[in-house]
Amino acid sequence: MFKSIQYKIIAIFVLLILTIVIVIGSFLTTNIINFYNNEFKMMMEQVFTDSFVNELSKTAGQDDGLQNLNKTIISYIGPLGIDTYRFYCILDARTAQVLYTSDAEKSLNLDMSDNIISAMSGARGNLVNSQMPYMDYAVSIGEDEPLYIIYIRDTKDEINSIANNILFAMIRSLIISIIITMLLGYLLGKTISSPIITLTKRAEGIAAGNFESIPISSASDEIGRLSNMFRYMSSALSATIDEVNSEKTKVETILQNMTDGILAFNQAGELIHINPEAQKLIGVSYIGGVNFDSLFNELNIDIKMGNLLYIKHDEPIEKNIALGSKFIRFTFAVIIKDSKPDGVLVVLHDITTQEKLELSRREFVANVSHELRTPLTTIKSYAETLMDTPLDDRDVQNRFLDVIAKEADRMTRIVRDLLTLSRLDEKRPDTRPPESIDLRHFTEGLVERMRITAKEKKLTINYREMNPAGEFLANRDKIEQVVINILSNAIKYTPAGGHINVYTGRIYSDVYIKVSDTGIGIPKENLPRIFERFYRVDKARSRDTGGTGLGLAIAKQIMDEMGGNISITSEVDKGTDVTITIPTT
Repeated sequence: MFKSIQYKIIAIFVLLILTIVIVIGSFLTTNIINFYNNEFKMMMEQVFTDSFVNELSKTAGQDDGLQNLNKTIISYIGPLGIDTYRFYCILDARTAQVLYTSDAEKSLNLDMSDNIISAMSGARGNLVNSQMPYMDYAVSIGEDEPLYIIYIRDTKDEINSIANNILFAMIRSLIISIIITMLLGYLLGKTISSPIITLTKRAEGIAAGNFESIPISSASDEIGRLSNMFRYMSSALSATIDEVNSEKTKVETILQNMTDGILAFNQAGELIHINPEAQKLIGVSYIGGVNFDSLFNELNIDIKMGNLLYIKHDEPIEKNIALGSKFIRFTFAVIIKDSKPDGVLVVLHDITTQEKLELSRREFVANVSHELRTPLTTIKSYAETLMDTPLDDRDVQNRFLDVIAKEADRMTRIVRDLLTLSRLDEKRPDTRPPESIDLRHFTEGLVERMRITAKEKKLTINYREMNPAGEFLANRDKIEQVVINILSNAIKYTPAGGHINVYTGRIYSDVYIKVSDTGIGIPKENLPRIFERFYRVDKARSRDTGGTGLGLAIAKQIMDEMGGNISITSEVDKGTDVTITIPTT
């Protein structure tokens, strides 16, 4: 029956009337009850002021105090509102026995209410509970201890009578309103349903692909305008579909002829598109049955669809993978639809040539490092020997030899750094088991170690724990190498009088160490290349301070190897912030 719009309109109107009546009835009933409750409490508070209660307490302590107390209460019958619905009692404060009352029948079998209990303990029982079938108020009388309790109770019969009268009036109004509403709803529904049926048939034709011209409606009301809009929509939709098909053909042509591979997955992880280049690169030539997680698990790529869609969807993720003799860069980007993740687009780029060049460069650096290490050590040994040889003009010789020794030390540091990078590039497994490190004690020790160096440059270095990080398992030597490198850079590039602050803390399952200085800073355009090997922002200044251009590259590679992260933010002449994040799981 309710499939018809006429009956739906009737049902909506009836439900609307019912809702309005129920809401108004509940509102009125609640307000009336609350009004009487508040009025009752206000009347009691106005009569039983502190001064009046003190007077009653003095009266109760005198001879014939109970009778005088009753007389006093009788004189306040008007302000207390005592009538057929409301009565008072004077109770014994110890046993709650009724001693005097204005209504003996209603005073029989008084229940021990919360207010009577409060008054027996010496407090004022002024709690008004709207859920109780009565309202009551109790005041303890007595100077040193409660002797009597003045108890006022209202049966709420008057309130209930008023509420019932309102309810009956609203029910009568409701019945009349429902009858009128049903008649109006039937007529209104009949007026609307007929043209809507016609529009429905036309909409079904459009859904089936029938975009034939719809006749112009002569009606000037909303239904007539809607019919004309269907006509315009039909022609516009036909043109839009033709345009979309044309654009789809263009996009498919572009994708099929791209030099990069393209894979597209829907939100369920199913492969919905793959171009010929991607088929050639990864050897997948079919669509049906290919799942995102299973495909990249077979390719040994540690990435999951769920992580991309709901955790790391803000920016693309790149992974370089060796597939046979080729090196492929996979770029994963989340497809956003209506501000929500709707799938994943994967772009495959063949970087075999670049990777081979990079590999050659790394091998060259390693070979040169090994070749230079022995002669550099020999140079340093001869220099130290000459410094101990008694010759004429020893001061000049010593100065020269000191320079030779320092340069030898510098070149040795370069060789050591190059060897470190070489070991990291080879990704040799770490045979040493991880150690349990207390982040606070570990960082405090490193800060204390660098304090003398900082003091020599007239710098202040401080440590602060932002929140407790506790202990975690990691390679202590590698983390120490990273932090010492960052602290050394901060000391080198911070002018005298500057400050270096070190912070530690925990963010979710990761711990972090942040080094913030007030040094010379790094220009914005140099930040993207700051982790490149041998890259220096100011080459002359780096040479003066003994920098090799390899420290941050080593730190970056160590953090990558540990699954952590190192990031730098800086502003020229204001300082630099370096943050390393270490996973603990």
